[in-house]
Amino acid sequence: MRSILSILTACAVIGLAFWAYHENYKTQEALAKSEQLQRDIASARARLSVLRAEWAYLNRPDRLRELATLNFDKLGLLPFAPEQFGRVDKVPYPPQGQMLPVTQPVDVSSAMNATEASE
Repeated sequence: MRSILSILTACAVIGLAFWAYHENYKTQEALAKSEQLQRDIASARARLSVLRAEWAYLNRPDRLRELATLNFDKLGLLPFAPEQFGRVDKVPYPPQGQMLPVTQPVDVSSAMNATEASE
């Protein structure tokens, strides 16, 4: 009886040692993967900061103004004037009965058919 108990104890110790060894390697793999993800995130953040700096550099108002004047013949860009802006009360809104509720999804084909039928 004592020898069976010793064998079972030895098997349990061997099994627990194998389990601990296996868990150790899974933990090391997870840590390595986590470190790689952290490096990827740092790299992406560095790239994002470079892209933001490039965007700010390319969108300088003096540079855009110079490009607009250089390409005036092709683009026909003009500066904004106050008379180009409209007033909100001049916007033609649809009559109250034809407005769709915001909470329901809009079916484009049925909305087009309803508009054609009312005309």
